[in-house]
Amino acid sequence: MDDQSPAFTEAQIIARLREVFASTDPRIEVGIGDDAAVVAGEKRQVMTTDMAVEGVHFRTDWSTGFEIGRKVTAANAADILAMGAVADYLLVAVALTPSQKMEWIDDLARGIKFEADLAGLKVIGGDISRSEKVVISMAAVGHCKEAITRDGAKVGDGIYLSSLTGWSAAGFALLQSQTLPTGQAHSIALREFKSPTIDYGFDTSKATALCDVSDSIVEQAGQIAKASQVALNFDKELFSRSEEFVDLKSLADELKVDVWDWIFGGGEDHVLLATGVDLPGLSIGQVTAGEGVFGIPLSVADKAWRHFS
Repeated sequence: MDDQSPAFTEAQIIARLREVFASTDPRIEVGIGDDAAVVAGEKRQVMTTDMAVEGVHFRTDWSTGFEIGRKVTAANAADILAMGAVADYLLVAVALTPSQKMEWIDDLARGIKFEADLAGLKVIGGDISRSEKVVISMAAVGHCKEAITRDGAKVGDGIYLSSLTGWSAAGFALLQSQTLPTGQAHSIALREFKSPTIDYGFDTSKATALCDVSDSIVEQAGQIAKASQVALNFDKELFSRSEEFVDLKSLADELKVDVWDWIFGGGEDHVLLATGVDLPGLSIGQVTAGEGVFGIPLSVADKAWRHFS
């Protein structure tokens, strides 16, 4: 035993979370407070789980509890969207350290709820434990008629992004360099690293292949190319036509970074990468015969964001 026992009980935390995540959704038959949640429905279910570890995915000295809650929730919601599905429910398991205050836990819960509301997710249960570092694990459930997977890209399809990638990597670079934010580009980058903006209205209904850019374009595009047995050809000129490109490029120049390292190699943007014909978003290339990824600078592959690097 140690002398850092928290000034609250698990029951008190659960009671507070029941208040924060209270819902009148009639599909939820049993919610937070029992051994498991019970929901009613007859649709094809889509399920995903994701884990965030303090010091790997977030730092409490860089981000508030609210921002961390949003970020982890967004990662799970994006995985549901990346299957062409509608988000329904979220289960949240959190391991807390003895140093966490009730105010921080409440802030975390409110961040989770804020992003969950944007995504259409209802938090219906989870678990609480104790750890030397904060660990947040979520499981999201959604539904769809037909899932859009990574193996459907066809020769002749275009390649699209729901928005420009690279902003999360830019925010990470700013925090690492301890550069004081002074302009719009700085603010955008820090915001997108701490709590990425998801385009929940992005229409994926006509996409032939789809994925969430959590590990970088170079990694995710390679997965689509391999699964679909096609080649994905990117055009840097098309990327530069994005309204966001000028700000991102100016920030990269300021930090003496190649902007393409961020765009192609940065992770945790949770932007959707899709193939298809006349899709919304930013057009960035074409699907052709062959197999592999082309049009990406050779230096990017060695710098791409990875969990184990």
